[in-house]
Amino acid sequence: MAILPLCLLVCTLFVSASAVVQNKVTNNPADQLVALVNDNRTAHDASSGLYDNPGLACIALQYIKAYQGSCGEVGGPNAKKPAESEFAETFAPNCGVLASSLSPITGRLLGCQSKYVQPKVAFSEILMKDSKGLEILQSKNHSEVGAAASSSDGGSPYFWCVLFSSGKGNSSFSLEGGAAKISRPGCFSGANDECSEAGDSSRIPRLRPIAAGALIAVGVIFSL
Repeated sequence: MAILPLCLLVCTLFVSASAVVQNKVTNNPADQLVALVNDNRTAHDASSGLYDNPGLACIALQYIKAYQGSCGEVGGPNAKKPAESEFAETFAPNCGVLASSLSPITGRLLGCQSKYVQPKVAFSEILMKDSKGLEILQSKNHSEVGAAASSSDGGSPYFWCVLFSSGKGNSSFSLEGGAAKISRPGCFSGANDECSEAGDSSRIPRLRPIAAGALIAVGVIFSL
């Protein structure tokens, strides 16, 4: 007769553990950002939702790290962006992404500000501030997406990045061993990981200047 209470206890613990796992995914702001991207695409009849590729998302976090916490290099006259070569030379190795599986980036949304905001606010007020952002969001050239959010060494400023690609699902941004390398601070979508402010060091590529014409105050949008 003692078997039944024991079974109930085990089942309760299993359900509780499952709830914790679900909360970790839900509490990841990068996952929430991807959900907002897909919700808005389907709401505007852009196309079906995009595949959340963790390899691409990890690269989005590396993209943020290239700025070394400098908000002034995201938008305005001093804006810069990582060289295209850094995707294969630095970002992919830092994530454990096979360089041979890299696919074209079809759009980029990047923003930063001094105070942390919730993903919904970051999406609507930083990344989607103008019509160009909506154009990138709704483009039919995308097939997958990866998002990242990060502080700078555990504090201000805070960065948000969404990368879009035309890759072919599981065959693009393939991960060595099946899982992306976790680096801190920051988090990326699809990692089943909770965002942390823990510090970490990684190789940081150099940035090159870009024209200021397509920039906004705290966010920058690239179509390619």
